Parts: sequence; structure tokens; C-alpha cells
Amino acid sequence: MTIALWVLLLLLGAASAAVLLEVRKKNLLVWLKSYLKQDWRASAPEGVTKHLMFCFVDHFEPQWQSPSYETECARVARWRQEYPALCAGRKDADGRSPVHSFFYPEEEYRPEHLNALVDLCRMGLGEIEIHLHHDKDTEQGLREKLQRFTELLIRDHGALPRHPVTKQAQWCFIHGNWALDNSHPQGHGHGCGVNNELIVLREEGCYVDYTFPAAPDPCQTSTINNIYYATDDPARPKSHDTGVRVEVGGQPVGDLMIIQGPLGFMKKSRKFGVLPRIENSDVRTSSPPTNDRVDDWVNTGIHVKGRPEWIFVKVHTHGTQERDMDTLLGTPMREAFKYLETRYNDGRDWKLHYVSAREMYNIVKAAEAGKSGDPVDYRDFVVARPTYVPEAR
Repeated sequence: MTIALWVLLLLLGAASAAVLLEVRKKNLLVWLKSYLKQDWRASAPEGVTKHLMFCFVDHFEPQWQSPSYETECARVARWRQEYPALCAGRKDADGRSPVHSFFYPEEEYRPEHLNALVDLCRMGLGEIEIHLHHDKDTEQGLREKLQRFTELLIRDHGALPRHPVTKQAQWCFIHGNWALDNSHPQGHGHGCGVNNELIVLREEGCYVDYTFPAAPDPCQTSTINNIYYATDDPARPKSHDTGVRVEVGGQPVGDLMIIQGPLGFMKKSRKFGVLPRIENSDVRTSSPPTNDRVDDWVNTGIHVKGRPEWIFVKVHTHGTQERDMDTLLGTPMREAFKYLETRYNDGRDWKLHYVSAREMYNIVKAAEAGKSGDPVDYRDFVVARPTYVPEAR
């Protein structure tokens, strides 16, 4: 064997080892099989106007690595001051401005921060939902946290709706550290400790989860690019790994609806110029919302089975991290909104709808109920908009 051939074999071996290491490091085997199947895709009928529901959810954590109270206040103040300017002049097919869903952590509650976000909500630019980091928790402890926080948000801020009959708080959820239903394989230190969390969430008023995608985190589910119902198995974690897809004419089953954002690979962004980077719907300075990414999100084609002309795009961020705020509140996000309104809002082939997490869920439920046409009619289909007026004591 010649030296050149030996060198070539060594290089191929090194390359193969690098690929395998990357696959393992990024936990690709958890979801790669589902990605290769791509069985979530469907084509809309020819000549039918397609509707794009665009939802931006935010793990909004003012105390993230904060050195001081002043720092967290400055983070919230920047959103209160700059987000209206970012949205000025931006409109979807319904004349609505972009809407930001702030998933606020229970463990970081400060009334002054919520008051600032409520101001944005009253302008029609946002809605507030529930975020929670917890570790080594119990069912009782989880219930106490959720009951206390949701009632506080209604009583003092009018930030969540109540069920019209039961009067229970109604809300969407994102789990801290991606560890929904005690799913982190490393356990303690990463959350959450409660194997029947899906049941607890449902019983305490949660109607949908927006945690995923989580890749490359090990909490990522094998089910990807789907809208589905998960059924809890109290005897084990990660019961939401698979479920029953939401479909037109179907019925809710199990414990909790899961609405996922796009997950796949960035075709035009490659590590070492070779390996495609993971597209996990995360928007930040290191992964800005370029036109190519927007197209990839839309082309993923997440939809309710049987209603392929309604496309759901949910992306996420951690909005209070200084390294990302120039992207989220500046030119990159402004240009992304402009592109959405230009490419996906011509009124013939596409109509764009900026929606909150609550509104996206409502439109999914409308599709399930067999509704068709323009989704603008279903923004408040089953869950009403919060009042943003504190309840009388």
C-alpha cells in the first residue's frame, strides 16, 4: 500500500470519527430517523391560498446571570422601550403588528417587570405565558407553584384568561432547561423531578406546551415538526416523546397538546464547511433570522393533518440576554418581518398572520374542528384574550 493511500485512509478515518463525534455530541440519533422520514409534510391544493401563522415565543428570563437588580430592570426596560419601535409600520394580512409571547419564569417574578410587559400587551404587541425552572420537585410542590403564580398573574396583572365555566386560569407552558416531564437524562441539577408533569399541567389549567424543539439538548423528542397530543405515563419520564397527531375532524386525547417549531438542518450553514448545522428555530445573534432561515421554517410545513394550507411556524429565543438583544430588537429582526410581509403576504398565494402562542393554539383547535378559510376568524376560538386588567380584590 502506498504512502498516499495510507494518508487518504487516515484522513477518511479521521473525518468519519469527527462525524460520529458530532452525531453523538448533538444527540442527532434521537430525532434523525424522524427527520429522514419527513412524514409531517403535505402539499396544499393547487390554487388555494396558503396561510402562514408566525409565532415568536420567548424564554424571558430577566435574572439570567444577572449581576444586579439594576441589570434585570434595564433588560426589561429595553424591551418596553424598543419593541414598539421595532414593530412600527409592520403589519400582517389582518392589519396586526408582530406579537411576542413572553413566557415569564415563576421563580423570577417581580411585579414591576410584569407591569412593563403588560404595557406591551395592552398595545397588542405581546401576551404573557408561563415558564418554569424547577429541580428535585414533587407533584405537590409543582401544583403549589403553578396555582400561586397563575392566580397572581390574573389578580395583579390580568395577564391570563379564566375558563368561562370553571374560572380556572388558562395558559401555555415552556419548561426550563427543556426538561418537560422530568425528561433530562442527567436528572438532578437539570430539572424537574415530576414524572406525571403532563397530568399536573393539564389539571392546573395548561392547554398546550411550546418547549420544543430542544436540539441539540438531550431532552429533544424523537417526534419532530408536529402538532400532537401526548399522554402521560406517571411511572416514567418523557411521556411526550411520541403522541397522536392533531388532525381535522379528530378529538383531543391524552393530557397535553404539543406544538413544535421547525427542526432540521441549515442547508447554507455548515460546520467546518462540511457538516450542516442544526436548524432548531432558535433566534439569536449567532443564528440570526435570515431570509434563508425563514424560507426553511415555512418549507418545513408544520400543519394540522388534513389542513396543509395552514402552516404553523413557531420560533423561540431567550430575549433578555444582552448578546442577543441587538438582533432581536434591531435590524436583523426588522428585516425578517419585512421579508415575511413581502414573500408570504401577497394576498393570493400567501397570507401572513402574526399570532401569539394562545392564538396559534386557537387556530390549531379550529383546524381540528374542521374550520377552514381565513384563520383570522379563529384567533380567540376556544381560549379568550386576557383582559390585562387586575381583578378586583
